Amino acid sequence: MTLWAIIPVKPLRRGKSRLAGTLSEDEREQLNKSLLEHTLDTLTNLKEIEQVLVVSRDPHALTIARNHGARTVQEDGQPHLNTALQRATVVAKVYATRGVLVLPADLPLLSREDVLTLLDKASQPPVVVIAPDRHRKGTNALLMSPAGLIEYDFGDDSFERHCERARRADARLEVVELPSLGLDLDLPEDLELIRKMDTVSILK
Repeated sequence: MTLWAIIPVKPLRRGKSRLAGTLSEDEREQLNKSLLEHTLDTLTNLKEIEQVLVVSRDPHALTIARNHGARTVQEDGQPHLNTALQRATVVAKVYATRGVLVLPADLPLLSREDVLTLLDKASQPPVVVIAPDRHRKGTNALLMSPAGLIEYDFGDDSFERHCERARRADARLEVVELPSLGLDLDLPEDLELIRKMDTVSILK
C-alpha cells in the first residue's frame, strides 16, 4: 500500500503577495523557497511517503523539487489550485494505492510527527483526514484514502466544504487540530507570530 504527497506551489517570486507591505519581492521569493525546501525535506525523509509530487507553473520551483527527489507536474493554462491538484492526483492514482496527502508549502512549523499523525488517522479507508488552519476556515492538510475519494474545494472557507464533501461521500471524517499544522504563513500577523518563535529557522 503506497501513499503519495502532493505539494501545490505558486510561483516563488509572486507568492505571498499579502506580505508585500512587510517583505520585499526578493525576501518573499527567498521565504517561499525556504518553505518549499522545508516541506520537501520533511516529506522525502519519511519512509511512509512513497513519493512526493510537486505541481507548479514555476520552473524554478519544479527544479528545486526534482533536486529533492520529488516528481513534478507542470501546471499550464489559467492557474487554478483545484484543477492543478486534480491533475496531479490523476498522476498519483496510477501508483498511490493507499491514497494522497495534499500539503501546501507554507507551513513553517510542519514536522515529521505531524505527518505521521495524519497518516495514523487514515488507517481505515474510506477516510478523509483534514487539518484546518488555526481559524478553522481554511484547509492546511487534506488526506484522502483512496485517492480521488472527494473533489478538491480549496479556497476561502474550504474547511467546512471539504468536511461536507467527506460526509456526502460516506467517508469517515477525521479532523486533526495541531498548532503546528494550523499555522500557515499568509498574513503579516502570521509572520510576526512565527518570528517570535526562536525554534523556527526558516525566517532567520
